Amino acid sequence: MENDKNDPVIRMEGIWTCFGKNVVHQDISLSLDKGEIFGLVGGSGSGKTVLLREMIGLQEPSRGKVYLFGECLQEIPVSRHQQLRNRCGVLFQGGALFSALSVFENIAFPLREFRVFDEELIDHLVRMKLTMVGLSEKAGLLMPSELSGGMIKRVALARALVMEPELLFLDEPTSGLDPVLSEEFVDLLSALHRELRFTVVMVTHDLDTVKDLCTKIGVLADRRLVVCGPISDALASEHPFARHYFHGKRGHRVFERIG
Repeated sequence: MENDKNDPVIRMEGIWTCFGKNVVHQDISLSLDKGEIFGLVGGSGSGKTVLLREMIGLQEPSRGKVYLFGECLQEIPVSRHQQLRNRCGVLFQGGALFSALSVFENIAFPLREFRVFDEELIDHLVRMKLTMVGLSEKAGLLMPSELSGGMIKRVALARALVMEPELLFLDEPTSGLDPVLSEEFVDLLSALHRELRFTVVMVTHDLDTVKDLCTKIGVLADRRLVVCGPISDALASEHPFARHYFHGKRGHRVFERIG
């Protein structure tokens, strides 16, 4: 069953995450609509990546329900779960490219997993995605060890987009990049979002990325989602972590032009 077009792309209701006696998330609820770019921020150990994994179904919460494309992940069979996951793309922290595979083969990997694409179509799709992320066809011959940090991010993004996902998960997409490369990556992602209109969930610590990309912000602190709304809500929050994060020296510099 396909979800209603008006259903949120992601909905989480009363999510608790516990590892033994350690409570990471406590009663978290959120909803994301099609086309939104959701930035998830929080301190080290706040469970940002864990929450992302629960959204896509790679990890099950201790309590609560997760809806992906309108369907509850806890109430559908594994086969349907995989079908929904196939509508998602993931860019893991650091790129997570396969070191033994060329750039071309890294991008082609999700296509080959399905065993339904012929080699001519795979070749066409990989070349198209290389162009889309600003890389030449010759880059497809390189090995991951031969790539710069910026190229690794672009290759990883091409792989995440090769199945034309409706929902894109990004885990620290600009980490390890210098300011110039980080800005280039943000510009690229913004242009692709305008063209393809996918929904984005992004774990990040980078304030410039948050300001330049995100339409909605989630702030994890004290095991809860203390902010979930536009940047203006995050800037207005009186929670100590949000005040420190958005109104410290760097935050003030990044957001001083936002009224």
